[in-house]
Amino acid sequence: MADTVKTNLDPQLDRRGFLKGCTIAAAALGLSDAMIPKLVEAAATAERPRVIWLHFQECTGCTESLLRSSHPDIGRLILDIISLDYHETVMAAAGHQAEQNLHDTVDNHPFILVVEGAIPTKDNGIYCKIAGKTAMDILAEVAPKASAIIAIGTCATFGGVQAAAPNPTGAVGVMDLVSDKPIINIPGCPPNPISFLGTILHYLTFKRLPALDSLNRPLFAYGRRIHDHCERRAHFDEGRFVEQYGDEFHKLGYCLYKVGCKGPETFSNCPVVRFNDVDVWPVSVGHGCIGCTEPNFWDTMTPFYERLPMVKIPATGIVKKADKVGKTILAATAAGIGIHAAVGIGKSLIKGKKKDEEA
Repeated sequence: MADTVKTNLDPQLDRRGFLKGCTIAAAALGLSDAMIPKLVEAAATAERPRVIWLHFQECTGCTESLLRSSHPDIGRLILDIISLDYHETVMAAAGHQAEQNLHDTVDNHPFILVVEGAIPTKDNGIYCKIAGKTAMDILAEVAPKASAIIAIGTCATFGGVQAAAPNPTGAVGVMDLVSDKPIINIPGCPPNPISFLGTILHYLTFKRLPALDSLNRPLFAYGRRIHDHCERRAHFDEGRFVEQYGDEFHKLGYCLYKVGCKGPETFSNCPVVRFNDVDVWPVSVGHGCIGCTEPNFWDTMTPFYERLPMVKIPATGIVKKADKVGKTILAATAAGIGIHAAVGIGKSLIKGKKKDEEA
């Protein structure tokens, strides 16, 4: 087998790294090994999709996370997989030249629009301006000509911290202002780069966006609760919880629910994909999930270090007690809190629900 992959701009692209990136993306998308060659072919095609990346109210953390991806790295992503025609952080052009690049692409080529950051709407959007135009005006100008829109990060998807009460700038997400274009939301603060790469490769391979949930999030990345595939899940089922950060239970890796982990009501692939080759994510290193992929998490998930509003949970226990805990959480879900019960016990609880109600 050859040591390199022939792509349109980098003929000496390391084959191992290239295939590893496609394999990771295939796994994230839930595709079989048989689909990897199709992803490789799509990623190596000379017909790279043009991408315009707009920055609005944000910290650039989503771009920073993407810059630290390695399969592929940012250079290979923008030189071999996509044509990044406009991105304020990584483009060489500046000032009038940068704006000319933007308008040339918008007026003359099909493109995918990526938006990072919330859009302020109060006072006619004056709280975010680029080249003399408000974020609202720029989005209104560019979005109608895009083939599809990817809102990356919780700010662009749901407003983020800017939209936290009392939301002084009237910050909103893309889908609050654009309704006539396909929009895919990739929330997170920041989201995993694989979620973005997987979306792009799905689009290149199948010529359509991946399946979405009710919040326009790709199901391959946001189709399961963090609680469902967390490595600390067994401790939750057995009623073993950290009581406070730094205690003996914390050192033993027990469940972080009692100290504020929002994993039971947060949808994301963090436990499976993890981040940037270091094989960790917040919960694995001892910090609870803060629910950053969910709408309005700055309001609904705070205080971050207090547990979700539920009944008392035993500090220690056995499977029988865990069954009782799971049942309580299942009832909370039905009440609209959105907490997910343990899968293993949830099925039996659902079957026995009618009997319990009669009792």
